Amino acid sequence: MNTPARPQAEPRDAYRVFRTITTRWMDNDQYGHVNNVIYYSWFDTAVNAHLIEHGALDTAGGSTIGFVVETQCHYFAPLAFPQNVVAGIRVAHMGSSSVRYEVGLFAEDGATTAARGHFVHVYVDRATQRPVPLPDALKAVLAPLLVTV
Repeated sequence: MNTPARPQAEPRDAYRVFRTITTRWMDNDQYGHVNNVIYYSWFDTAVNAHLIEHGALDTAGGSTIGFVVETQCHYFAPLAFPQNVVAGIRVAHMGSSSVRYEVGLFAEDGATTAARGHFVHVYVDRATQRPVPLPDALKAVLAPLLVTV
């Protein structure tokens, strides 16, 4: 039986686009570092802000929306307030109605990920909530982010 390789931190050049996120006082937990649930919020923020800014997602009135169906995160080094975090984004897979986004979180001046993870969006019709093909506008925004890892 083969044991899977232990996840490792990755360098910045493993990601295609970046977004700086400011930590908040409330992000820290009683142990003095950012609580794990906040990392998932940063994943959502980085990806959805990129999609909105590039015209691929209309959260208020678009007919197609993304549902998260899978998520995971690996932690390598603590992050804490007050500290800026840089989220690197890439796309590992585009299916007919789903996308696997991978996000690396870096301390502002960090060379490797403090945490990295992924989530999968299945794109659905807002009204029926049934899967639909990825819209062309979305595919155009995601194509430059697509990598093979």
